[in-house]
Amino acid sequence: MRVLHIGDVVGKPGRQILNVALPALRKSEKLDFVVVNGENSAAGSGITPEGYREMLAAGADCITLGDHIYRRRQIIPLLESENRILKPANFPKSAPGRGMTILKAGNDVDVAVISLIGRVFMKPVDCPFACADQLLAKLPKTVKVIMVDFHAEATSDMQLMGRHLDGRVTSILGTHTHVPTADEQILPHGTAFQCDIGMTGPYLSILGRRIDRVLETTMTFNPTSFDVADGDPRLLGTLIVLDDKTGRASSVKRIELNQDQADKLRRKHGSANFD
Repeated sequence: MRVLHIGDVVGKPGRQILNVALPALRKSEKLDFVVVNGENSAAGSGITPEGYREMLAAGADCITLGDHIYRRRQIIPLLESENRILKPANFPKSAPGRGMTILKAGNDVDVAVISLIGRVFMKPVDCPFACADQLLAKLPKTVKVIMVDFHAEATSDMQLMGRHLDGRVTSILGTHTHVPTADEQILPHGTAFQCDIGMTGPYLSILGRRIDRVLETTMTFNPTSFDVADGDPRLLGTLIVLDDKTGRASSVKRIELNQDQADKLRRKHGSANFD
């Protein structure tokens, strides 16, 4: 079984390259399931109902979010009604949305997706380690494929979660920093791990924002609008091959496509049938 986890989609450039590349990736990589972190998809912060549906139409099976989840209030009704979009599960219980879901993959295998958020250099939230234990205890024993999006700032937080969940989940992959790490690996008990899978958006930027605006504010303290940049869009994600009978990963590989590569892939493979 082959699954792909795509990193933080930033603004219109991120959505556009996702729309170009993902349908073709589903064909070329024979993907059974795709998770996309979409928390920055609306002008760099938050997500809209339109953006959510656009990413599903491109081929995402589940949308995970993070600390900017409620920036656009119009997403709240969808968070409360849809099972393909997740809040961080260790947010307060009263926060709108669900933190875990079980969905059917293209090969008819049940896939559980869990969204968690870190605590180091982040807003105070409930313990993600205890929350992960509680969610796993609720899962039916028949569900073997479990993908975790850990939206965290510190690599130490990520590494601790990887070791904590090793052998109990299929993958524990980090989002949030927008910078891909070169530590993808299979942990000793069969869990695919990477501290951060990176950003899907404009790389001629400061983490997706216009360089001139961020630099001006940093150097002068004069406030500016950190508008989304538009140069060098890329799609970044991590591809995992796994045994759906055990849920254990056998390989993990970084995926990176620039605009030319995405266009070439689309010309070669066209749109995919991922219904």
